[in-house]
Amino acid sequence: MVKAVVLGAAGGIGQPLALLLKANPLVTELGLFDIVNTPGVAADLSHISTPAKVEGYLPPDDGLKKVLAGASIVVIPAGVPRKPGMTRDDLFKINAGIVKDLATGIATTCPKAFVLVISNPVNSTVPIVAEVFKQHGVFDPKRLFGVTTLDVVRASTFVAEVLGDLSLSKEVVVPVVGGHSGVTIVPLLSQSSHPLPSSFAKESLDTLVNRIQFGGDEVVKAKNGAGSATLSMAYAGAEFASKILRAVKGEKGIVVPSYVSVAADAEGSAALTKELGQELAFFSSNVELGTEGVVKIHPLGKITEAEQTLVKAAIPELAKNIETGINFVAEAIKAAEAKEPRL
Repeated sequence: MVKAVVLGAAGGIGQPLALLLKANPLVTELGLFDIVNTPGVAADLSHISTPAKVEGYLPPDDGLKKVLAGASIVVIPAGVPRKPGMTRDDLFKINAGIVKDLATGIATTCPKAFVLVISNPVNSTVPIVAEVFKQHGVFDPKRLFGVTTLDVVRASTFVAEVLGDLSLSKEVVVPVVGGHSGVTIVPLLSQSSHPLPSSFAKESLDTLVNRIQFGGDEVVKAKNGAGSATLSMAYAGAEFASKILRAVKGEKGIVVPSYVSVAADAEGSAALTKELGQELAFFSSNVELGTEGVVKIHPLGKITEAEQTLVKAAIPELAKNIETGINFVAEAIKAAEAKEPRL
């Protein structure tokens, strides 16, 4: 039995993500939670002729606890979407509190579940979940993932476009490392399974890198205030969830980039830290998946001078983002303690 749970299931990412998980034959039960409309979304999905049983919950009557009971995998797209002119830091102020509360529910109800964080800014929200789990004594770094798959999906699609054959997009594999916002997104195009044409100019390469890094802005602008990348993010989230489920079932050799705690693999992270020249608590690199989650964190490997420059530019921003997430939980704990009555 595999129970998948979507927290934020009535939103722009949550609904298509729930649909894709309902269509996944590895999912036998699907739990949906949001502050509005979840029973309706669940009723709609429950009519689809796939095996997964669907239930939707709202916050009243311990809805969060009920939906998380027995969860194998929890995907979190909850929060507000990015609007034009909004940075991921602006988003943080709203989404941090939402993610912290949901993480508390997971820590107390299904601490052994695999947790996949989509809520932006991922560079900071994943550390928030980790800190909440540590607070409850249930943190397992091998089971917590920041979903950076959309960057990988974009890189594959855009490279296929450059090669003039979109049918290759499912075959093209481009490792994308670092984090999941702006300059922290580092596509290692030199390691693409399908090399770019030798005639590809440096200016064109810079443009391609920028498009992968800021693809979200392209969608926000095109939607003209009506939302952000929801459908492509739902697809990417479902793809990553599927890889986790396949690995848990015993499939070997699944390697995919994900933003994880370096504590998930001490040996692998030591090699990665040596390459980076600085220790970071979280980093997205190629990760091998297994029945317990992270098996191995892969090093960056051979990269070009231009890619080394991109990695160097990503590091200070990542360090700041991680610190922001950790400090948010520390301050929340301090505030809660200050409110407690003194004996």
